[in-house]
Amino acid sequence: MIWCFALVFVVGFLISTVMCGRICVFGPHWGLVDNPGHRKIHEKPMPTDGGLGIWLGVVFPLAVGQLILWLLIWDRSDGRAVISLPEYIEVHLPGLLQQSKKLWQLLGLGTVLVLLGLWDDLRGLSWKIRLGVQFLVAMTIVALGWRASLFLDVPWLTYWLSVFWIVGLVNSFNMLDNMDGLSAGIATICAGFLALMMLANPSPVTNQPQLFIGGFLLLLVGAMLGFLRYNRPPARMFMGDCGAYFIGFLLASSTLSATYAGYDVPRQTIFVPFVILAVPIYDTVSVVLIRLKEKRSPFVGDKSHFSHRLVELGFTKPQAVGVVYLVTTICCLGAVLLYHTTFTGAMVVFLQVLLLLLLIAIIETKRKR
Repeated sequence: MIWCFALVFVVGFLISTVMCGRICVFGPHWGLVDNPGHRKIHEKPMPTDGGLGIWLGVVFPLAVGQLILWLLIWDRSDGRAVISLPEYIEVHLPGLLQQSKKLWQLLGLGTVLVLLGLWDDLRGLSWKIRLGVQFLVAMTIVALGWRASLFLDVPWLTYWLSVFWIVGLVNSFNMLDNMDGLSAGIATICAGFLALMMLANPSPVTNQPQLFIGGFLLLLVGAMLGFLRYNRPPARMFMGDCGAYFIGFLLASSTLSATYAGYDVPRQTIFVPFVILAVPIYDTVSVVLIRLKEKRSPFVGDKSHFSHRLVELGFTKPQAVGVVYLVTTICCLGAVLLYHTTFTGAMVVFLQVLLLLLLIAIIETKRKR
């Protein structure tokens, strides 16, 4: 089974690498260029919308896999393959077919956000239109069943909390896309830890590893690493709004679909998404508070992000990105413990993460002196 997940990862990586390379060459001819100026910190025009490479790295192999799945079980009422396959693969075919509907709901709505981001990158859209489409997409995916119960028997509340969770993370990863390798690197770390946790911790319902979500996240990790070949400092391309929207949407929806979002798991696992995604949440909340304090619109970009504040402290841009990577990894390591501790222990881990971020916030005040 390990080789199957390795193959998923490698395929996503290779497709994303090839497509991002093509976008680097042909992107400027298509108008996919991000010009320097205003709050942009790069010094020359840069090919953008490498997010299309990430999108293809995820969607293309899944489309091919879906076709193969249909061919394998074509006209078979028992869900078994028409050809002889290893038992450890064949046993999962009915489940994969059942989950494929949810998968394409997710990817279809994710593609809507990719198109939204692509149009914004090419022509520019007001924040009201962007936010409106994001809410429509989030409301749709939650209505289709991608929501967290949060151990609350209040459907309307969990519905809107799930919607705001998705919209918030979509914009968080877009806001984090302000330095070379930053947003995609953080998303890779978070998705990698989430995948390992899904594969290492069995579902309490089936007592089996959560192969569907884990494999999907590994494919996303591979696709993002393929893009990071071109986005690591010094970057040769950016992923644009389309890529940031896509990875934020997939990570947000994946955390809602995992078993720790339901009733049949230890209650301390409710902290897993918050701990793993603590850095994107911290960046978004702190930036919004800074803008509101300075009586500026929270929807207008600036250089008040976590990474920018580290540069003001004296770090170089690559060092600032490395520090954010390190803080993200520390938070993710804390999340690993949540499956193996009590509710009290989970509260301690959650408190440690909060104190770590508070310490960072206190240190950042030095830049103002």
